[in-house]
Amino acid sequence: MWDIDSDVIDLGDDERVTRDYVRHTGAVAVMAMNERREVYLVKQYRHAVRAECWEPPAGLLDMPGEDPLEAARRELWEEADLTASQWDLLIDAYTSPGGSTEAIRIFLARDLVEVPEAERFSREAEEAQMEGAWVPLDELMAAVLEGRVHGPTTVIGAFSLSEALRSDGATLRPAQSDWNRPPARDAQNSETA
Repeated sequence: MWDIDSDVIDLGDDERVTRDYVRHTGAVAVMAMNERREVYLVKQYRHAVRAECWEPPAGLLDMPGEDPLEAARRELWEEADLTASQWDLLIDAYTSPGGSTEAIRIFLARDLVEVPEAERFSREAEEAQMEGAWVPLDELMAAVLEGRVHGPTTVIGAFSLSEALRSDGATLRPAQSDWNRPPARDAQNSETA
């Protein structure tokens, strides 16, 4: 899913340092919002922090050059059993720029439709027991500000969505906007999405 790289950096004045970092594939997330201003979140176990975390549907860009919007559509279908006909870009962010090249693109999905039972994705591993829930945005914001929600994707997504609503959509960008992000894993010498 990612590599650990080391680069020697010339700081000038004959000073060189080595920096290790995670070369990540990149990721997408979806703040799926219904007409009641509720956001669909999933609870997923995250072993690194030894906790179940409430997060928007999200996932890795599985292949170099994968279209982020198509990846977001896939994640919404796989993790939330939903499709959407309206897509906007909420925000792009680096999740941990001091030690990782991971860049995440967070979309806003609206005009949602539930996927028929027969067409749903068959979840496996930690996703098999994943619980989902509709959470009012104001309750999500309260949970973030009270320290009950910690994941950067959820925090960034909640604040971005809150601002988009406050500004009546002025902060939204087209879903296919250019994305300035670091070179992704396995795409070091090629152009990435």
